[in-house]
Amino acid sequence: MDILYLLIPLSVLLVLVIIGVFWWALQAGQFDNIEREGERILRGD
Repeated sequence: MDILYLLIPLSVLLVLVIIGVFWWALQAGQFDNIEREGERILRGD
């Protein structure tokens, strides 16, 4: 039971870090034009 005092805050912290990284990726434009990258791979420039 004592391990829950460690695991619950760590899991909350991990979720906050994941949300922060996802928010940063959205703000940095990582998901702006996904189709372009898929087409770039297929072209033999």
